[in-house]
Amino acid sequence: MIVRVIALLCFFCVLSAQAEAPRTFAEAKKVAWRLYAPQSTEFYCGCKYNGNRVDLAACGYVPRKNAQRAARIEWEHIVPAWQIGHQRQCWQQGGRKSCSQNDKTYQRAEADLHNLVPSIGEVNGDRSNFSFGWLPVQKGQYGACLTQVDFKAKKVMPRPSIRGMIARTYFYMSKQYGLRLSKQDRQLYEAWNKTYPVQAWERQRNQSVACVMGRGNEFVGPVNLKACG
Repeated sequence: MIVRVIALLCFFCVLSAQAEAPRTFAEAKKVAWRLYAPQSTEFYCGCKYNGNRVDLAACGYVPRKNAQRAARIEWEHIVPAWQIGHQRQCWQQGGRKSCSQNDKTYQRAEADLHNLVPSIGEVNGDRSNFSFGWLPVQKGQYGACLTQVDFKAKKVMPRPSIRGMIARTYFYMSKQYGLRLSKQDRQLYEAWNKTYPVQAWERQRNQSVACVMGRGNEFVGPVNLKACG
């Protein structure tokens, strides 16, 4: 289990820093397929995937409700597009479509690969735009998957190995795009950042994403753009 957790996203292809950062969510997804291809491990449950298909049996994942969606990979914003957009005027003028078409800051945020991860489709759908938080451990919601969703409370408790990365992604998105975090959320992410320090696979991911984006997540650590190429 420990080996599998540490292996999450451990190997990434290094793309040239000269490559232009994705300008839209559609472009970002195309780049993300190549970026994650060497490891092909999804985010919330640590399951392997091949192409767009998830090997559910190998990781002990049991679909909660939608087996068809559970079997495919979808691209998930750690900080939901809803949360980013709701703080911007464009959302009041037509929702996500309006922001994607008319707000350049939102466009950059939506396409930022530091905030994008592969997810089992069913978990991505269940997470929706729910915030992260502590929940009573409820074994078996998705079989062996340790991520839990409370639909009534609209909260998600991610598995332990990714909590620190989630916190540092929120800090990055907040600073990069002026995203406001509530006092409660900031306290939670500060606790997760301290309790779950940066791991080797997270540093490698940060370096690889930086080679595409032209910048790293400073809350993960320094990157070497000269090493890209």
